[in-house]
Amino acid sequence: MIHDIIILGSGPAGLAAAVAARGRNKSVLVIGSRWQDSPLAKAERVDNFLGLPGRTGMEMLEAFFQHAAGLGTQFAVGKALSLLVWNGFSVTVGTQMYQSKALILAPGVVRSAKYPGEAEYLGRGVSYCATCDGMLYRNKPVAVVGLAPDAPQEAGYLKSLGCQVVYVSPRQPEGLDPDIPYVKAARLAVLGGQTVTALEADGALLPCSGIFILRRAIAPTDLLPELETENGSIRVDRRMATNLPGVFAAGDCTGAPLQVSKAVGEGHVAALSACEYLDSSNDQITNERT
Repeated sequence: MIHDIIILGSGPAGLAAAVAARGRNKSVLVIGSRWQDSPLAKAERVDNFLGLPGRTGMEMLEAFFQHAAGLGTQFAVGKALSLLVWNGFSVTVGTQMYQSKALILAPGVVRSAKYPGEAEYLGRGVSYCATCDGMLYRNKPVAVVGLAPDAPQEAGYLKSLGCQVVYVSPRQPEGLDPDIPYVKAARLAVLGGQTVTALEADGALLPCSGIFILRRAIAPTDLLPELETENGSIRVDRRMATNLPGVFAAGDCTGAPLQVSKAVGEGHVAALSACEYLDSSNDQITNERT
């Protein structure tokens, strides 16, 4: 199934965009974490959302989610691992691929400072997806840099393929296979020649053929390298349109202020603009055929 709109992000901006798009009768898929895992869920009290003072972040998010779900929004829990722009958009989540005609970026703030050597060796030993690339390293030594809750399970998957796995993270992981060696380290660097040869972890060298860096989310600019940013935020116009055709953005990823009301408003605008983009594209196709 090809959706009209895929929304990356299940926070206030993404859910507001889903509500607005469903109001225009567009098919919508929201890809992201569980809404309960949103940073807003930790807020004990939100007093500045118009008409709804004194709510907890959890209460607000549940109401937002139920509103979007009640209108027929579809959801896929997981993180986008890759994004292909060709005749629309194809987003890979785990082993699944989802397609759409328009895309709304609403991932919140994704802090993704690269390790030394990470960008240089991406695709030459550095990977962000164990499911996608694990088979390439069967029977080879690999390092898993665990920065996401599901990283221990991904390390276990690599071990099941026959990879010789070492798990590296700043703190002791929960749920890691006891047979997988754990190295506590925070200062990391990727080393190699033509391809990766080792991970430097707090000064110690861990020889390996592959390094899987598993973060909570992948920055939009890693998914869409041509995406323009300004001061670390996605650059958008008044319509919440980015520099890429069919791609819109909303919420914290577009910059300050980092407020729920701003995220909701931008999500609504981004969805309406995406709907206009789809309608104009359909009109153009109709005119070309007549």
